[in-house]
Amino acid sequence: MWRRHVTEQTAIFLSVTKWVVLSSFVGVVIGAVVTFFLKILMIGEESRHELPFDYYYLLPFALVLTVMLVRTFAPNAEGHGTEKVIEAVHKKHGKIDLAVIPVKLFATVVTLFAGGSVGKEGPGAQIGAGAASLISDLLRFSKEDRKKLVICGISAGFASVFGTPIAGAIFGVEVLIIGVILYDVLLPSFIAGFAAFTTAQFLGIEYTYFDIHFFQSVALDLPLILKVVAAGLFFGIVSDVVVSAVNGAHKLLKRVPAHPYLVAFGGGLVLVALAKVFGTQYLGLGLDTIKEVLTPHAYTPVDISWYAFLLKTLFTSVTLAAGGSGGIITPLFYIGATSGAAFGDLVGSGSHITLFAALGFVSVLAGATNAPIAATIMAVELFGLEIAHYAALSAVISFLITGHRSVFPSQILAMKKSEMLEVKVGEVIEKADVDLHDTEIGRIRDIKARLQKRRERLKEQKKRKLSVVKAEKKE
Repeated sequence: MWRRHVTEQTAIFLSVTKWVVLSSFVGVVIGAVVTFFLKILMIGEESRHELPFDYYYLLPFALVLTVMLVRTFAPNAEGHGTEKVIEAVHKKHGKIDLAVIPVKLFATVVTLFAGGSVGKEGPGAQIGAGAASLISDLLRFSKEDRKKLVICGISAGFASVFGTPIAGAIFGVEVLIIGVILYDVLLPSFIAGFAAFTTAQFLGIEYTYFDIHFFQSVALDLPLILKVVAAGLFFGIVSDVVVSAVNGAHKLLKRVPAHPYLVAFGGGLVLVALAKVFGTQYLGLGLDTIKEVLTPHAYTPVDISWYAFLLKTLFTSVTLAAGGSGGIITPLFYIGATSGAAFGDLVGSGSHITLFAALGFVSVLAGATNAPIAATIMAVELFGLEIAHYAALSAVISFLITGHRSVFPSQILAMKKSEMLEVKVGEVIEKADVDLHDTEIGRIRDIKARLQKRRERLKEQKKRKLSVVKAEKKE
């Protein structure tokens, strides 16, 4: 008996040691690569003012260049990054083409330099996963080990871009399968995320955190809890709108009977026109707007239009559908934060607008990506422990209300979000067949039958009353 015990513990010790070493190494490499990517982005944004014209006039040409680069050198670099990594994990055991790393990096820099409404975390995750896949091939890992290391790459890329190592680790293991967390990859994901985050900090990347509790009271009270529940419902609807818009725009432009270069150029012209009409605050990463709504203002209200989240959804949908390269999560943060500020203003919580902006920041992420646990932990890492209970409540409600859809169509569905629904699990969410459960259909039919009988009884009663009235008049 003791021999089995010793054998078991020895095997586990060796396995843990192996993954501590591998994930640490991969995290450091990815942290360095992502730091290089982030610094190029910063240099690009800072050099825009040297142009003799408004930078967004470059959008039609930038989108054409991006489409040309991706189609020519790395078709798997198309879109917003994380989706392609999820697809590679599920269908190719994490095998990612090496060309994805430079192509994704350059294409994203070009898109963001010209003002495309995309994020930086998708490319970060895809670059990280690509680096992990390369290391796996060089070390001749098995398919299962490569898959684990690529998931570590997702976590490390996410953690080093946003400065949230714990949320990054959880996101990497939660986003792949809806309703399942891959516990066997949890330890290496944590280590890779922390190693990448620490490396990025060491190399000069600075992150922004918000201490909401320092400025505002977020103590537990019933009226505020009820408002948070309502906010969760609202953010679920916002997430649904975003998912429908992004996926719908992509499908719509795919059906346009024109060459992809013409579609990209036309999409760029649309974005230029939108920027002329509504302003440039909806272009690019939008980090200044996010900071504005998440910075508590004791006496001065936030001067941002209530419909800002709708316009950001439009700008992002057009950019990605037309062939722009970049992530989707930074736009989700913008949409969540601005919709939260609008909700806080709507319900008359002037003193809690920043709180609702923070809740929207993580809740729209939870709903649109089906990652409520990672979103809740991110709230704690970015905004402080005091927001945890509200963030968990709002994020989970948003996750459920969004339904069986996602900005990542390759996610595998392993649960249903309501016992009233009949959902086929094990399929990618894009092909999920959702319908009412037979029991619920029977109940609805029973209710309809009862209502019909009641209407018939009421009609009979009216007829009798009319007959009585007519008879009295004759008399």
